[in-house]
Amino acid sequence: VLQKLIMEGSAAAEGSGGRSSETDDGPPKLPLEAKAQFIGNVSKLIPLPTSHTGGVRKGHLQFNACFECGNLGRVDHINEYEYDLFIRPDTCNPRFRVWFNFTVQNVCAEQRVIFNIVNFSKTKSLYRDGMSPLVKSTSRPRWQRIPPKCVFYYKCPDHQKNYVLSFAFAFDREDDVYQFSYCYPYSYSQLQEYLDELDKKKLNFYNRELLCRSVQQRRLDLVTITSPHNLEPGANSKMVFITARAHPGETPASFVCQGVIDYLVSDDPNAKIIRDNIIFKIIPMLNPDGVYLGNYRCSLMGFDLNRHWHDPSPWAHPTLSATKQLVMECASNPNISLDFYVDIHAHSTLTNGFMYGNIYDDEGRFERQGVFPKLLAGNAEDFSWHKTSFNRDAEKAGTGRRFLGGCLSAQTHCYTLEVSFFSYRLLSSNTQAPYTEETYIKLGANLAKTFMDYYHIDSTTDVSGPHNGQ
Repeated sequence: VLQKLIMEGSAAAEGSGGRSSETDDGPPKLPLEAKAQFIGNVSKLIPLPTSHTGGVRKGHLQFNACFECGNLGRVDHINEYEYDLFIRPDTCNPRFRVWFNFTVQNVCAEQRVIFNIVNFSKTKSLYRDGMSPLVKSTSRPRWQRIPPKCVFYYKCPDHQKNYVLSFAFAFDREDDVYQFSYCYPYSYSQLQEYLDELDKKKLNFYNRELLCRSVQQRRLDLVTITSPHNLEPGANSKMVFITARAHPGETPASFVCQGVIDYLVSDDPNAKIIRDNIIFKIIPMLNPDGVYLGNYRCSLMGFDLNRHWHDPSPWAHPTLSATKQLVMECASNPNISLDFYVDIHAHSTLTNGFMYGNIYDDEGRFERQGVFPKLLAGNAEDFSWHKTSFNRDAEKAGTGRRFLGGCLSAQTHCYTLEVSFFSYRLLSSNTQAPYTEETYIKLGANLAKTFMDYYHIDSTTDVSGPHNGQ
């Protein structure tokens, strides 16, 4: 079907193997015989047919993933129109192969190709429900989805019946560099630039500090947003603690987190009321090394940070260890009421935004934690109360939500906020809309606004006493 789609009856080129060429400034490549072994990203790789002689010419595609958040481990030239692409596994952990992000250049105008991504580690995927990869180019820098009619997700007999994502694409501008990605990238550098711009505003209700350094010495930023009087000695204050990007490939979490920050530092009168009554502690990127390296789920050393909250190592998991220590210090401060912990993630098989909460033996506490998700569903059209669920699965015992829900006091509500990699369905019209960077950010703003509803606060409210959101 794909061949017919892009070849319009043209015969496939001879040869099913290939050899690779490199540009003068590229590193040497592994021979294709080393098919099972690849630990790094391709760097300006030009895979050529085995029978090809002579130099590289226009139309010999050059693949590159040696950039921040890049991921592409190997490329096999199948024929003139088709390439098999292999995701590089997470560093030090071969189990996870989902995130991809790479560029293609040296194309011909109107050149048509099929890319097959052949080694996904997950079989369940929103690609079965209409999701498609993203693409942009140097002359069109805004990400857009490849049309779903050009995307196929299926069990492939040529790859041991593993699921393969195939998509057809037509290059139209010879001088462009094209970039393809699993979802909207949000890099470590992008976060640093965003926070640097906020620093320049010299806001008296915003503070950024270095909580610790990662294994590779990247910043773990802690953002505090609140009116200064809440931080005065002896002040009694409500606190909301938010973390994001424990899993580096879950990029929508960063857009949602940015939406929270954008709203809280805005000139909106309600944002000021929220700042006057609540302290927000936000860690926007819990796994900066994994993000930078283009991993999907793990840190540099191959650890899933959201399974190590029970006993994080300052050596192996320094960012998680520092975060946990800070949460516990806040919880033990007699002048602080830590009311919420929210960990932001992205979901690869479900649509909409939704929350996971905990199951408690205390029936009153269990019922109270349902209030906030219901309020959020009323504020955000893409958030689904019906998909929100509560559990205490053993496999989730090491997550922030489960661990903190088990050791903090009954007043603290602990949630995982999930948002789909793909789309949300509107209950009002039963229509499906793909998420964009802007709609992810909007969900973050709606999350922040919901705290105003939860505490029933307005310009005359003081919530420094026992909280009135129950």
